[in-house]
Order: sequence, then structure tokens, then C-alpha cells
Amino acid sequence: MAVAAPRTIVALRALGLGDLLTAVPALRSLRDAHPGARVVVAAPEPLRPLATLAGVELVHATELAPLPCELHNAELLANLHGRGPQSHAVALAARPRRLLAFRHPAHPWSAELPEWRAGEHEVARWCRLLREAGIPADPDDLELAEPPGTERHGATVIHPGAASNARRWPAARFAAVARAEAAAPRAVLITGGPDERDLALDVARRAGLGDRTVLAGHTTLRELAAVVAGAGRVVCGDTGVAHLATAFGVPSVVLFGPTPPDEWGPPPGRRDRHRVLWSGRAGDPHAAEPDRGLLRISVDDVLAELDALPVPAHA
Repeated sequence: MAVAAPRTIVALRALGLGDLLTAVPALRSLRDAHPGARVVVAAPEPLRPLATLAGVELVHATELAPLPCELHNAELLANLHGRGPQSHAVALAARPRRLLAFRHPAHPWSAELPEWRAGEHEVARWCRLLREAGIPADPDDLELAEPPGTERHGATVIHPGAASNARRWPAARFAAVARAEAAAPRAVLITGGPDERDLALDVARRAGLGDRTVLAGHTTLRELAAVVAGAGRVVCGDTGVAHLATAFGVPSVVLFGPTPPDEWGPPPGRRDRHRVLWSGRAGDPHAAEPDRGLLRISVDDVLAELDALPVPAHA
């Protein structure tokens, strides 16, 4: 007698680093609600190490592209991408037996599904989607275990880059913060992606630090996660590294510009350890120039929040 194939639960989240980390509680809820099932997040391949730390499998998928054939006909597919209609079309094309999604007027079949709420925190949004489908979900379940081989170096990690210029605080200001941390004295490491190495080198040189403090462009995502996990504190903009600091419980100061921290920032219950700075002015997160609200945040503002952070034992 043939053995039935394992059930497959798919979560569509083919986006970036911060998107994956804010979906961790929902992903774990899907896993816990279906013991023995194969729980897969459809997301870009570079995010695999973090999916592993979250306890789920990753199958490579790109934003709004058709899902791989191996993810078709799943028993359950949760659209954690957005409210539709494009992501709904991607999900439907995979022919799941059951689809969890938010309602959208372009899809009449979704009329009885949960409503999308503008301004809702990204973590809470996906947990609510599951709860309204009868699946318990805890938005506080954000923590990740440290990556294997993490060294508790205790340095201040400064990450000056961001996905768009609108969310990028000026390099000269990051350099002033780095210079103050080095004078404290605290070790400083400057991180970033391959296309952010020149920016990171600029920050280091303005701060009077050697190029050896710059890790940008020389780390894989798993190695970057380990650097953040072993840090004493993190200073960055509204970007994926901020979510890594939250996931590993590393004290952080996060600078917000066009996007309110109540939507994408550390959960309010963690603001003693993860401090946020925001002018109160929302704007275009994809603009070509730094957001005017972000530019209202001064170096002194950041240093004051750094002074208010708890100090880990390994710092």
C-alpha cells in the first residue's frame, strides 16, 4: 500500500530580509498548527539561513513570479505577501486546496475573507490573518536562535545603508555616531551589502576608523546575522538589520523617516531595548532623496538614545 505524501503548507513571502523576519511569528504558527506537515516559505534563496533559524523550509521564489511546481496543490497556502490582487493571482495559480488571504474587491471570491487594515503593524497583520482563520498566532514570537559560530564580540554595529535613499540617514551623521562610540571607547563595526561597501568605507574614513572596521560587502547573510547577534548594540535605519537586532535581542537605535515605526518598527513592548527615532512625518519610502523627517533626526538625538540603552553582559 502506498504511503501518502506529506502534507505541504506554503507561505508566500517572496520579499526581503525585514519582510521575512516580521513574518516569523506567522510562519511558526503555521508550523505549530500542522504538526508533521511540510511547512515551506516561498522566498528568495539568500534568505534560507534565516528561514532555517525560524524553523521552516525555504523554496526559492521571487516577487510576484509563478510559484515552483513543487509548491502547487498544497493543502494550505497563506498569502503573506500583501492584500492582492497580484499576489492573490500568484497564489491561485498554484491551485491550493485552501487559501488564506485578505479580501480584495478585484477578487469577488475573497469577499468573506479578513479585511486589510491600513497602518497595522506588519507582525500583527499576519498573525491576525491566521487567527481569523482559526489558527493561534503569537506576534511576540519573534526571537531567533543565534547562528552557529556566533562570536560575542560586543561591538557597536553601524549599518548606514537602506533599500532606498529615502530611508538613508546621511553618511556624515553615521560617521559622527561611529566616532563618538569609538571615543567611548567601544569597538565599532560597519556593515552593509556588496553595493554598500563604498558607503561603509566613507563612514569609516569620516569617523577616523580603519578600513578593517568595515565588513560591508565581505559577509554572507548568515555571517551578517552572526555579526548582529554578537553585537553589543546596533545603530541603523529602517532596514533588515533593525529586524535582525530585534530577533536576536540586541539593543538597538533605529532611525525612521518616511515609514512610521508603529507599522514596521520594533514592537512597542520592546522599546526599552530597541529605541526608535521618528519625526512624526510620513512620506514616500521609495523617494530618491533622504526623507525630510529623517533629516530632522540629529546626531545628538541618536547619541542620547544610545546612552539610554541597556548594556549586554558581553558588550
